Amino acid sequence: MGVFNWPIRLDSLDGQQSLEIEALVDTGASYTVVPADLLKDLDVSPIDKIGLVLADGRPVEYDIGEARATIDGRSIPTLVVFGEDDAPALLGAYTLEGLRLAVDPTHGRLIPAPHAWA
Repeated sequence: MGVFNWPIRLDSLDGQQSLEIEALVDTGASYTVVPADLLKDLDVSPIDKIGLVLADGRPVEYDIGEARATIDGRSIPTLVVFGEDDAPALLGAYTLEGLRLAVDPTHGRLIPAPHAWA
């Protein structure tokens, strides 16, 4: 499993609010998790709840919303999890796959994903 930081820009879906953060790229994380206070500042509203299992095995339930994620010029709407206010942001597989990016753990970077067949 590779773990490193990478910059990501998040925008509200209406494009009126934007923020840039450093997120921990964790190949074991399914979803992008952002501190809830930052998502509220971005005017992202919860649209549903999602059950997750933390790395220590604890089941938890968090709010999820939608934001536009941009990395290295690639941009998509994605699901974001309202995380703990004091926790680091995590960049998860759902967002990375949507952006067609893959993890290069040897060099600690994101790279364009190889073409896949449907």
